[in-house]
Amino acid sequence: MAEPVKRLSDAELEIMRVLWDAGGPMPSTQVRERLHGKRPWALSTLMTVLERLSEKGFVRCDRSTRTNLYEPTITEGEYKAREGRTVLEKLYGNSLKNLVASLYEEEAVGEKEILELRQYLEQLKEGRQPC
Repeated sequence: MAEPVKRLSDAELEIMRVLWDAGGPMPSTQVRERLHGKRPWALSTLMTVLERLSEKGFVRCDRSTRTNLYEPTITEGEYKAREGRTVLEKLYGNSLKNLVASLYEEEAVGEKEILELRQYLEQLKEGRQPC
C-alpha cells in the first residue's frame, strides 16, 4: 500500500516559505526572526514544528555544528505542483475546465484572470515559453 501524501498545515507552510526564500540552510533563530510579525512564535513551538517538518520529510536538519541548520528537502514548486494535482483530482475530477468554471462562477477570478489564462495557453500552444 502506498504511503499517504504528507501535507503542510498553515503554520508549517509559513515556516517552509521562510526556508524556501532563504536559499540555503538557516538556524531556527533566523527562521523565527523572519516569521516575526506574522504570528508570535515561541522558540519552543518553532522547534516543535521544525522537528515535525523533519519527521514528515520536508526539512533536513544539519546537526554537525553548534547551531542546527534547517533546509527544505522539497522545492516550493514541487510542493505547489503536488498540492495542485491533489486539489484538481479530489475536487474537480482532474478537470481543469471544472476548476476554472467553479472559480469563475463564484467570482473568485474575473475577466482579467481569464484573459491571462487564455494568453498563457496560447503561448503554450505556440511552443513559446510563457512569461
